[in-house]
Amino acid sequence: MGEPIVIDDEFYEFIVKAYRIDPETGRRVKRRAFLSRAKGRAKSELAGMLACAEGIFPVRFAGWDADGEPVARPVRSPYIRCLATEEGQSGNTYDNVSTMMQHVSEHFGDEYPGINFGKSSQTSTRILLARQAGEIVPSTASGSSKDGGKETFAVFDETHLYVLPELKRMHKTVGRNLGKRKEADPWSLETSTMYRPGEESVAELTHNYAQKIAEGSVRETGLLFDHRQAPLNTDLTDRESLLAGLKAAYGPASEWMDLDRIISDIWDPQNDPSDSRRYWLNQVTAASDAWLRPDQWDECADATKALHDGDVVTLGFDGSIREDSTALVACRVEDGHLELLALEEQPDGPEAVGWQVDREAIDGAVHQAFERFTVAGMYADPAHWQDYLDRWTSEFGRRARVRATQARPFEWSMTRSRAVVEALARFREAVISQHLSHTGDTRFRRHALNAKRRESRVGTQIHKEFPSSPRKIDAIVAATLAYEARQDAIALGIGRRSAGTRRIVGF
Repeated sequence: MGEPIVIDDEFYEFIVKAYRIDPETGRRVKRRAFLSRAKGRAKSELAGMLACAEGIFPVRFAGWDADGEPVARPVRSPYIRCLATEEGQSGNTYDNVSTMMQHVSEHFGDEYPGINFGKSSQTSTRILLARQAGEIVPSTASGSSKDGGKETFAVFDETHLYVLPELKRMHKTVGRNLGKRKEADPWSLETSTMYRPGEESVAELTHNYAQKIAEGSVRETGLLFDHRQAPLNTDLTDRESLLAGLKAAYGPASEWMDLDRIISDIWDPQNDPSDSRRYWLNQVTAASDAWLRPDQWDECADATKALHDGDVVTLGFDGSIREDSTALVACRVEDGHLELLALEEQPDGPEAVGWQVDREAIDGAVHQAFERFTVAGMYADPAHWQDYLDRWTSEFGRRARVRATQARPFEWSMTRSRAVVEALARFREAVISQHLSHTGDTRFRRHALNAKRRESRVGTQIHKEFPSSPRKIDAIVAATLAYEARQDAIALGIGRRSAGTRRIVGF
């Protein structure tokens, strides 16, 4: 307290990106920002600095000067809300804001007059900014009480804790409020450490949304998503690996964080290793019912591998008509390399209404696969796609060497519980032992990590977290079928390279 603020390069870059403007309109490019960092990285302090700036400093575009440089102005009648959970009361952000504004009032009162805390900054329940005709207020839950507000800036602090329905409603309500004052060019900042998977916290939902943006499945340019974590292969039991992971997670802050103390905390047997990964390495960990852990799937990624024209492959297909998704996966028989050839998913937002899978596009992808590769076999769950499956059988069935049944060479029903359990077990073991690979496709990864374990009387099966969940698993089901077909191809001697030749045995 009382020391000058020093912004390191990493946070400096974040601020620059957050305040980027469109040179044509002068308006903000980003309407919301998300900052995800490990525990203790001073996220709340940065949010407090920005809240102070939004309250009294020139942070909005006001034209260009004679040299072509942008000119700034303060926000007119700023209304800034610092939000937190009930457990955090007013929250770390507002505590920082009141302390910083007290310093401004005491040392720069002539330049920034009219800052009113009430009795003191320590007991402050809101800060009135008389000169700017604005205020900064702390808020907790009960989203309905926030409706009607006209915020110009909002901070959602530690959103991995926004799990309860009232906290989620608060987040949505304030988010809607930010769209009311166009001339104020409002925006929001969300800070968080890594969420606990499966809790459906606001931070988890934001991560999922950012992933869809990265995949191109959502058209969005107004989100600044800034996440930093340790490498997934960081070994908690190895000091050198752990130290390197912490330095990667904290970036410039590793120079002033007590990393030795953190390592001691991580090694404390009373602390859960998964919590240590979330808090100190900022890594997502697997939910208790997850079928695969993120590190298990990611360690199989190999961007150097790719399927080539003429490769001997097997195909796996899992489809739906509406709401759910449809996937086609190829698996190279020689080495078990997987690629997602086609994926149709229900979009978010208004486009989801009345959406159906483009069945002709999927049909085209199947035809293209048979034209491009030497397809040893194809296993497909017939649900909802029996007519197409019959057509594919008629067109390509004679080419297939691997057959699910003699009558229907491509049909592999997911209703056969024991066969499903055995196929899933083989696939999961192949992932864990890295006996297969994939390209690292983020859509593929999302489906793999969405799969939840379900114990049945015959063994472990997988399912979505609930039947209508938007978190789909069809791509990993299709991958399992493709890999199962590959195993059957190998058993028949198909796809092995003859010694000293390039000839494929079986063709």
